[in-house]
Amino acid sequence: QVQLVESGGGLVQPGGSLRLSCAASGRILSIGLMGWYRQAPGKPRELVATITSDGSTNYADSVKGRSTISRDNAKNTVYLQMNMLKPEDTAVYYCNAQIRNENYLTYNYWGQGTQVTVSS
Repeated sequence: QVQLVESGGGLVQPGGSLRLSCAASGRILSIGLMGWYRQAPGKPRELVATITSDGSTNYADSVKGRSTISRDNAKNTVYLQMNMLKPEDTAVYYCNAQIRNENYLTYNYWGQGTQVTVSS
């Protein structure tokens, strides 16, 4: 059984920073694309950033220049460093990963979500 477990969310003031982590565990053969998505109340889930297994990144325009996605393949972990946070960044942040299991089958997995609240 594969799990994605996020951590690092919380309450931060505007202009502050947070670092989210997401660790994958279980019967994992390899991990392809990993990413972060977010969902604010009353809005659809949206892409924040993605990173391929070789480190190529992609960002939503709303976070470009303020956020950095990275990963540690040895730890099956993806990170999202967010700086200069704004109230509109408030949302539940979800980790996503495409994981190949020991049977060479690839599935798309989601974490349980971590709340990020930007408020003074």
